[in-house]
Amino acid sequence: MTDTANQTTETKHEFQAEVARLLELMVHSVYSEREVFLRELVSNSADALDKLRYEALTDESLMESDEELAITLEVDKTAKTLTLIDNGIGMSHDELVENLGTIARSGTKAFIDEIKKGDDKPASGPDLIGQFGVGFYAAFMVAKRVDVISRRAGSDKTFLWSSDGKGAFEISKQEEASPRGTRITLHIKDDATEFLEEDKIRHIVHTYSDHISFPIFLKGEKAEPIEGEEDDTPEADQQLNAANALWTRPKSEISAEQYKEFYHHTGGMFDDPALTIHYSAEGRQLFTALLFVPSMAPFDLYDQQRDSHIKLFVKRIFITDDAKILPSYLRFARGVVDSEDIPLNLSREMLQNNPLLTSIRKAVTNKLLSELKKCANKQPDDYRKIWESFGPVMKEGLYEDPERRDTLYELVRFKTTKTEMASKVETDEDDKANPWRSLKDYVADMPEEQNAIYYLAGHNLDQLKASPQLEGYLARNIEVLLMADPVDSFWVSTAAGYEGKALQSITQGDADLEEIKTNDEDKPNEDTSSDALIDKLKEALKDEVMDIKKSTRLVSSPACLVASAQAPDLQLEKMLSMQKGGSGLPSMKPILEINASHALAKALNTAITDNKDQRFDDLAFLLLDEARILEGNAPADPAKFTERLNRLLLDS
Repeated sequence: MTDTANQTTETKHEFQAEVARLLELMVHSVYSEREVFLRELVSNSADALDKLRYEALTDESLMESDEELAITLEVDKTAKTLTLIDNGIGMSHDELVENLGTIARSGTKAFIDEIKKGDDKPASGPDLIGQFGVGFYAAFMVAKRVDVISRRAGSDKTFLWSSDGKGAFEISKQEEASPRGTRITLHIKDDATEFLEEDKIRHIVHTYSDHISFPIFLKGEKAEPIEGEEDDTPEADQQLNAANALWTRPKSEISAEQYKEFYHHTGGMFDDPALTIHYSAEGRQLFTALLFVPSMAPFDLYDQQRDSHIKLFVKRIFITDDAKILPSYLRFARGVVDSEDIPLNLSREMLQNNPLLTSIRKAVTNKLLSELKKCANKQPDDYRKIWESFGPVMKEGLYEDPERRDTLYELVRFKTTKTEMASKVETDEDDKANPWRSLKDYVADMPEEQNAIYYLAGHNLDQLKASPQLEGYLARNIEVLLMADPVDSFWVSTAAGYEGKALQSITQGDADLEEIKTNDEDKPNEDTSSDALIDKLKEALKDEVMDIKKSTRLVSSPACLVASAQAPDLQLEKMLSMQKGGSGLPSMKPILEINASHALAKALNTAITDNKDQRFDDLAFLLLDEARILEGNAPADPAKFTERLNRLLLDS
C-alpha cells in the first residue's frame, strides 16, 4: 500500500463477479498494444476535469483557489511506479466503490461477450477496451498493483483504493487530506518497464491524447548536480499535448489521424470514421460542430434508451452528453457541438427546453442528413457500408420524424427481387453488383402499367424469397422491395408514398396484376376451379378465414394467405399480436387465395365429384395449414393437422 502511516480504518471488498472476470481477461487475454492503458487513464482524468469545471459554474468554492486544471504524469524508475494526477472532481468513498469496484452499466458483460466471441484473441483487445467503457482496468495490463488516492471537490475526506487485480480491493480513509482530485499510482510489472521511459510516454500521449483540451505535463526529474556543487532544482515540467479543443482549429490544420484519434476519444469508438463533418455555423446561431459517422455499429446501438451521443459544450466548457442534439434514429453519430450563445448557468432541465438548443438541434440534424445524402450520391460504395451498419436505425425516422420523411426517402436502401433473385427476374449487371436499391431506382424502372411500389415484409430475407405471394410479381418481372427489419412493418403503415406512388404490401388487399402481362403470356393457364369448389371451400373453412378467392399472385404454389385491404399487413399484425403477448397468429381472419391451376385444385374438384366429403375437408384444411406454414406460423391445431395428413397418406 501507499503511505501506510497515513491510513486509518481499512475495509476489504470483493470485485463484482463480472469485473473479476474482466480483470482476468485484461491480464491474460487482452495483451497486445498495452500502451492503450495510458490513453484510457488520461481520458478518465480529462472527464474528471470537465465535470469539475461544469459543477463549479454553480459552486465556485469547488475550485478551492486551484483553477489551473491539468493532468500530470510522474515517473519513479527506482520504485518502478508511474503516477497520473489530476485536480478534477475527485471521488468519495462510495464513488470509489461504485466506479472502481462495480460497473452498473452493461458494458462489462458486453465486453466479455465480445472477447469470448473472438476466442480471446489478443488483437481484439485495444479496440474493445475503450468501446465498452472499461478502460480503468486496462491499468492491470502493465501494473501488478494500482493505488488510487482521491478527495472529492468540496470534501475534506481523502480515501485510498488499492488492488492487485486478483479479485478484491481495499479502501481506507487517510488521516491527512490530499489535494483535490485523484492520484493513480501504477506499480509497473517487470515486463512493462518500457512505460517508465520518457520517450515512450511522450509518444503515447502525442499519439492518443494530443487533442485533450487540458494540458498534460510530464513532471521533470531532479537534475544531476554539477560536480562540486549542490543543486536541488528540478527540471521544468514538460507539456506533452497541444491542449486546445480540436474543433476550434481550422480544418486545414487538422490531419486525418488527429480527427480519428479525437473520434476514438470522444466517442469511445475504435474503428475508422466513415464520415467526418466539421463546420461552424454563423448568423443567428454561433456554434461549431464536429460529427463522426462510425464505420461499424457500436455495441449499444440497440439499447432501449436510444440515447444520442453528441456532447454539448458552451464556450469550450463541457455541459452534458445528454442534450439530445440528434434524434434517436441518428444515435449512431458521435461528436461534439460547441455553442457561443447558450447561457452557462442554465440547469439541465431548463437546457432541454431552451430555444437556442432547439435551433441547434434542428440545424445539426439537417446538416448530418445533408452530408449523408451527399455521400450516398457521390460515394455510393462508402454509403453502402454506412447503410449496412445503420440502415435499420435510420428507418426509425420514417415514422418518428414525418417532417424529414422526404429527406429520409432519399437515404433509405432496400434489398429487392432484382438484387436477391436475379435468376428469376430480368436484371442488369449493375443490379447484380449492387445489393441495395433506392426508391428512386425502383420508380425509374417501374413499368408504365404499374401504379404502386410493392413490398413484402417478414422476419428474414430467406423467408421472404420463399414467399408464395411473390410468384405472380416475379412472373411479370415486377420488382418487389424485400423488408426484413422489424421496423419496416411500422414505418410503411404510416408512409404516404414516394413521388405519387403508394407503398403497397403484396400480402394485403387485391393484387391488381391482371393488366400486366406475364413473361410467358402465351402459355395457357389451366383453370380447374369452379364456383362450386370455391363455395365448398368457404363452407369447410368458414370459421378459419374471412374469404376465399382465386389468386392472380400464385404460379407454382397451391395457396397463400393475404390480409384484406382494411386490415393490417400480415407481418404487422403478427408483430402487434406478439407484442401483446399473443402467439403471433393473426387476430383478424385472413383471406385464403388458391391457385386455380394447381394439382391440389384438381384433387379438391375430384373429391367433390366423387362425393368424398372427408377427403375434401382434409385437403381443404391441409391447404390452409400449408399457407400458414409458409407465413412462418404453425398449424392452428397440430394434432388435427397430423391426423388429417396421416389419413391422406394412408389413402394414397
